[in-house]
Amino acid sequence: MNQSELIKKVGSSMYQQLNNIGYATAVQTLMDMQILSKEDYEKWRNGQVPYLEKVCHINLKKLASVLQEMKRYAAKNNLKSSYTFYKQWGRKNKSTKQLRFSKTGNEYMEKLYATHYVKNKAEEREVTYGINSEAL
Repeated sequence: MNQSELIKKVGSSMYQQLNNIGYATAVQTLMDMQILSKEDYEKWRNGQVPYLEKVCHINLKKLASVLQEMKRYAAKNNLKSSYTFYKQWGRKNKSTKQLRFSKTGNEYMEKLYATHYVKNKAEEREVTYGINSEAL
């Protein structure tokens, strides 16, 4: 997948998520792009995989590009960033365990993965495939 295809796929995924549920997530974008399978996502959420990058079917440089493109798309469309705490599923009556996204645990990358991009209620602009509707 070249950079142009990556940008289109990220934009398409985020557009669909925003219009369907009002926010976009990195894990759903990765699943939409077929970089992450639903089964592998569930294994990670259940603590059977040590970090999400381990089960992504793309190299780390491309994964970083996906996350950076999501951030650019959010800025272009005036989306609000919302950090989300991802905890392991199935830990009733046990201490909460935060899930890890990256092999290194780099704080910046962890935050990019865990950020949800939400429609800005104050302005309610229509989100497009990477272009702010006012620019049309």
